[in-house]
Amino acid sequence: MQIPALAGLILIFFSVILLIGLFLLKDRVKASFRDIPAFANFTKALGNAVENGSRIHFSLGSAGLSNSRTAASFASLSVLRQSAELSAASDKSPLATSGDATLTILSQDSLKIAHNIAGVDHRYEASSGRLAGLTPFSYAAGTVPTIYDEDISANMIAGSFGVEVGLLSDASERTRSFTLAATDSLPAQSVLYANANEVLIGEELFASGAYLDIGRTHLVSLYVQDILRWIIVATLLGGAAMKLLAGLL
Repeated sequence: MQIPALAGLILIFFSVILLIGLFLLKDRVKASFRDIPAFANFTKALGNAVENGSRIHFSLGSAGLSNSRTAASFASLSVLRQSAELSAASDKSPLATSGDATLTILSQDSLKIAHNIAGVDHRYEASSGRLAGLTPFSYAAGTVPTIYDEDISANMIAGSFGVEVGLLSDASERTRSFTLAATDSLPAQSVLYANANEVLIGEELFASGAYLDIGRTHLVSLYVQDILRWIIVATLLGGAAMKLLAGLL
């Protein structure tokens, strides 16, 4: 077996052990993360939507289950379910738009579960999870009317996007609605950074589950990521030091 493949298997095995071990520790693992004001502002926007009877809109992007960028979509679905549960009691139920059929089905299921947990099953509507378009720009074009016409007070733009996301953030800005944006694309992040209220940079999208207290698994996975980073850093520094010493001897 080649060394890179073996190293990858060891890393995966170690990650699984850490996930299981930290999860079993439960409350002994205390949350201590750096402050990201975007999440607090988003939670505040959810509360305002419930109070004034407006809608929350979740834009989930265009990456389905068969896409290589599906990790961003699953992260956004986790946020959707938790946030919809908190805002389902609003006079107007939250909406979710996506650019992939499988992602639309998952968003409908997440919204239905959220309404069930919140005890407002009668408020759920299947049309609240919408397929807005099957290509990136058709999806953006199909989502813009939702932002303008559905009494949206806050938008969560999270998932896999390209530069077409600028159409969504521009529509949000024109309607003066709050926008929290996160994506796995560097070009899309640069566009969002220019005109969204709050932007999550880099891997912060994948930390959203821990910051929004979605579940213990998200908290533990974030700890595992930090531990693995330090291990990789230590390995790189150790390797560099050994190579330097070998050259001196």
